[in-house]
Amino acid sequence: MIRERRGSLSLRQAAAEAGVSFSTMSRVEAGSQPDLASFARLCAWLGLPPSTFFTRVVSREVAPLEEAIAHLNTDPRLSGRAATSIAGALREMYERLASEPGPPASMVACHLRATPVMRPGVPERLSALLVDMHSALEERVANGAL
Repeated sequence: MIRERRGSLSLRQAAAEAGVSFSTMSRVEAGSQPDLASFARLCAWLGLPPSTFFTRVVSREVAPLEEAIAHLNTDPRLSGRAATSIAGALREMYERLASEPGPPASMVACHLRATPVMRPGVPERLSALLVDMHSALEERVANGAL
């Protein structure tokens, strides 16, 4: 790409135009990898985003339980036996609790960004008010008032 973009320009001219040193331009054209600053300048000179030169990383989704167990296994304060014991207990608790049906999900959901700066108790009272409002609206809909 560098050679193609350089065209009839000399290495010195192309390097000056790209904002990199002659030696950097020469090395990169020969196949070496530039430092990060030179790489950014060369990408700009080529008119290409840097992501063009990277392959996408495929990530797999890790279940929260497995992620927690992985952290236990790498904790230097735990012996292998202790980590395995805790992991077994976690798996057992998760299997028992995850299979039990939980309370019905609330129909009212509200995300309050200001919650951390509210006085204690205000978010809970606000939540209760919203649930009451929702119940009243459901009742009005059921009665045909809305």
